Amino acid sequence: MAKRVLALTQGDPAGIGPEIVLKALAARELPADVAPLVVAERSALEAVRTLVPEFPWDRLVPLSSPDRAAIERMSEGAIGLVDPVGEKREIEFGDSRAADALGAMAVLDAAIELGRAGVIDAMVTAPVSKATISRYARPGFVGHTDYLAQAYGLKHYGRDYLMTFLAPDLQVALLSVHEPLARAIGMVTPGAVLDALECLHAHAGGRIAVAGLNPHAGEGGLLGTEDEELLRPAVERARDRGIDVHGPESADSLFVRACRGEFDWVLALYHDQGLIAVKTAAFGEATNWTVGLPVLRTSVDHGTAFSIAGSGVADARPLRAVLETTLQLIEGTLPRANPSR
Repeated sequence: MAKRVLALTQGDPAGIGPEIVLKALAARELPADVAPLVVAERSALEAVRTLVPEFPWDRLVPLSSPDRAAIERMSEGAIGLVDPVGEKREIEFGDSRAADALGAMAVLDAAIELGRAGVIDAMVTAPVSKATISRYARPGFVGHTDYLAQAYGLKHYGRDYLMTFLAPDLQVALLSVHEPLARAIGMVTPGAVLDALECLHAHAGGRIAVAGLNPHAGEGGLLGTEDEELLRPAVERARDRGIDVHGPESADSLFVRACRGEFDWVLALYHDQGLIAVKTAAFGEATNWTVGLPVLRTSVDHGTAFSIAGSGVADARPLRAVLETTLQLIEGTLPRANPSR
């Protein structure tokens, strides 16, 4: 029987990534036709062994040179392990250092190669420390999204790929990602908005609403002219191209309207405009989905949680929700907000 292969990366070993990966797999909720593949340092997993006593260590199968056929031949309930580092070391929870950054990037690069070789159907990434990686491993690293896009040859954020979040009642795409607010506002242009709408339409479809930039979407120019001068022309051009898009809509009520089912997607104009809404509505329940990559990539909506790493209290339910959503995306089923409508 053909299997769907999911690669789960460790994230930063000093954070909660290894713990939630093992806890999620220990829950044994994956269907029989799914083959999980943990891409991680064995040392990072061993460091949390006592924290996850329910994990079936006897089912962990080291794979030195994984190919899809070998993974699919694994017995039901087996969990593959790819360790691209292969060195024994001590992990100091909550204190991310050079070795942790290098390990996290070695794991991510290995997962990228598995995707490029067609070994996996999707990668689910645990959180990394941008600051540690930028300092010790990849100067200028700002997150999984841009790094993965560059690795797969995508050049233009918005045009080629987008960061999106799928929550039970709210789905949000971001016009820009990790940018200072002053710079993000300057990046709101008709061309950028049109590119993002076309990318979102091509990969996800549905009814899209563009969030306004100014209070009340400018109140007809009374509270700023950017909504009429920058956003409305892009919306009109997108509608001319057959995209079901609306706006600009006043952001102070738009997210509630989307939660009630009026729209399938909100295109937020900067990071916090979208993420405050998502995390308020469904923190721990949202899936971060990088739209446009040739390999499906998802992640949780939280960070490394260094403050609780190593304590055994990390909650794996967000990752388990991401795994469920990822399987739907593999099958081409986009989870819709308010699906009963």
